[in-house]
Amino acid sequence: MSLRPLVLAAALCALLPAAAFAAAPASSAAHADGIAWFKGDVDSAFAQAKSSNKPVFLYWGAVWCPPCNQVKATIFNRQSFIERSRAFVPVYLDGDSPDGQKLGARFKVRGYPTMILFKPDGTEITRLPGEVDAERYMQVLTLSMNATRPVKDLLQAALTEPAQLKADDWRLLSDYSWDTDEQQLIGKKDLPATLQKLAAACPPGENALRLQLKSVVAASDPKAEGKVELDKAAAAARIEKMLADKQATRDNADQLANYAPQVVNYLTPEGPQRQALANAWGQAMQRLADDATLSRADRLTALTARASLAQDADGKVDPKLAADVRRQVAEIEKATTDAYERQAVVSAGADALAEAGLMDESDALLKAELKRSHSPYYFMLGLAANAKKRGDKAAALDWYDQAYKAAKGPATRLQWGVTYLNGLLDLAPTDEKRIETTSRTVFTELGGMKDAFYERNRAYLERFARKLAQWNKEGKHAESVQRVSAQLENVCGKLPEKDAQRAACRDVVDTARVRS
Repeated sequence: MSLRPLVLAAALCALLPAAAFAAAPASSAAHADGIAWFKGDVDSAFAQAKSSNKPVFLYWGAVWCPPCNQVKATIFNRQSFIERSRAFVPVYLDGDSPDGQKLGARFKVRGYPTMILFKPDGTEITRLPGEVDAERYMQVLTLSMNATRPVKDLLQAALTEPAQLKADDWRLLSDYSWDTDEQQLIGKKDLPATLQKLAAACPPGENALRLQLKSVVAASDPKAEGKVELDKAAAAARIEKMLADKQATRDNADQLANYAPQVVNYLTPEGPQRQALANAWGQAMQRLADDATLSRADRLTALTARASLAQDADGKVDPKLAADVRRQVAEIEKATTDAYERQAVVSAGADALAEAGLMDESDALLKAELKRSHSPYYFMLGLAANAKKRGDKAAALDWYDQAYKAAKGPATRLQWGVTYLNGLLDLAPTDEKRIETTSRTVFTELGGMKDAFYERNRAYLERFARKLAQWNKEGKHAESVQRVSAQLENVCGKLPEKDAQRAACRDVVDTARVRS
């Protein structure tokens, strides 16, 4: 069983140029009516917050990102959020704005969407969970605005004097967005163990259950740097009990739907135990998929988990389940008319169809949306992923190429261009000419970008450099790597000597030239 990730929903998946921090233009503001998004630079926003004694609400996203569009369609358009926004200074930071990536580095934000609440003096209070349902989100936002201590202080108290904390304090910790923390509170290697300690210290109840689940999710991450001692059988039993409880399942729908196969495979060995947990989990996911109180995208995410959990050893699902997936995706897609909601729904629907083995129908859904979407280039990457999964390398590379050519916004164009390059290294490793020609195009555009070596941009370039070095690990492509890295080095040479980006650029070049 495997859960196909949302294509480039980033680190979790993404708005508004015109200035570093600006009001939403009409094309993007349909779900922000009534919210006085700050007009001006970030320092002015915090100065206004301080003078008015209001918190700052910072949103970081991108036009194409499905979870960002989900936030716009389910949270920012709510009257309760609009009314609440009058009590803080709302700031919209788009990853494609002129200073977007540099500001992203300043605030330690990378994954789209990230939402942070600051005190009037600029102290970070908390990072809000972007994947919970709207009602829970509003509850956490209200608690955060009334909090007397930032989550950083609550974390320290929870680890040293847990009896000090009240139920609302534990709620802030259990709903903190650890996925977008970017090591502000805890280093990656310490996250699994820290969450485990919090779960053990928290009084029994809803918050403890959520922390227990999050600790298991963190421990089960294949990329987790820190390992913990975990009684897997006991953890599996607790989760199975949670899955049997409709309210507990609903309260933790985001965690249960997004990490289902990962956690099941981590906790149980192959055989009857794994099958029993997968069956219980699948039944709970079907309940969520049928739950009309959840957003349409969340229901489809649960359906994706259901299909993934039901796959046999060959990755196939029962025809009856595949038919149910087809029906539910079609019903939800047809009922979704809002452009922002569709960006999330179509992405989740295509994933569900692919997990159910309905690849042609997944393609058809994505292709149809190319004509409607405000960001069709995102769905082109979905088509590339489907083609790659089928083993059609030529089609996958063609879609990567089309996605790059259609992409909008400087940061997105760079990231999409690098994604195309990575695709070439994976799928056409002998085509040096195409790799060099594409890198020349990408790096020429890179040379004209402002703040090109910050945050997500830098992460993408570093990843490409590592892949380039791996491609040449036996020295078979040494001359090609030399030419590609020379293209990038030319960009480095044009940066001012004292610009921090110059060193970052050269680090990328050095990484590319190192043979494994």
